[in-house]
Amino acid sequence: MYESQITFTLDTICPWTYLAKRRLDAALAQARSLPEITSHDIIFKPPLIRPYQLYPDFPADDGGGTDKYAWYRDTKYDGSEERMQTYARLMASYGAEAGINFSLRGVISNTLEAHRVIQQVQEERGPEAAGRVVDALYRAYFEEEKAPASVETLVAACQEAGIGRDEAERLVSERREDALRETKRMVLEQKMDGVDSVPSIRIEGRRRDITLVGAKSVEEYVKALVTVAKESR
Repeated sequence: MYESQITFTLDTICPWTYLAKRRLDAALAQARSLPEITSHDIIFKPPLIRPYQLYPDFPADDGGGTDKYAWYRDTKYDGSEERMQTYARLMASYGAEAGINFSLRGVISNTLEAHRVIQQVQEERGPEAAGRVVDALYRAYFEEEKAPASVETLVAACQEAGIGRDEAERLVSERREDALRETKRMVLEQKMDGVDSVPSIRIEGRRRDITLVGAKSVEEYVKALVTVAKESR
């Protein structure tokens, strides 16, 4: 039996990583019953979450934050309301296909604290729990217009992942310096490994690893899983 580790490098304010997470989860669900995979004695372990910051210079959440819609319009589309509306419609279309009700309202801020909490959950409870926190953070930010790294958002995400309120509050509020330093080190490590955009998904194989950058289709993720399975006899 070969155990293949999947590494998912993401940022919690990137809409494409939200799409990629949904699509990868769907691909893994399909893969469990595919004869091309089940006949090759391979187990795909739950994705290991790795942090990346698209905008590390954003200020930390202080109860305020920057207007998300205005920031996208002014930074990404030169202040053009028409181009921004086109982008919003595009994301709404992609989101609908994956069961995501994208909203570009709310605020945007630094994601380091969110990554720190995800990594502490992953260290203490494993990748599956960390993945559930990521899912909750994506939904809160992209669908419920919550601040991406506020104490309230982070505690609620931990609770949705199955962590009791007292433990969730401890994880979020204690802000261990060693955990923060380790999270920063991991962000730097991803850059040193050549990651310069997200989502980036690496599927480890016995013969070679397959890395997929950008939000691929469910079919493309399934194809990569099948390829790794066939090459891992």
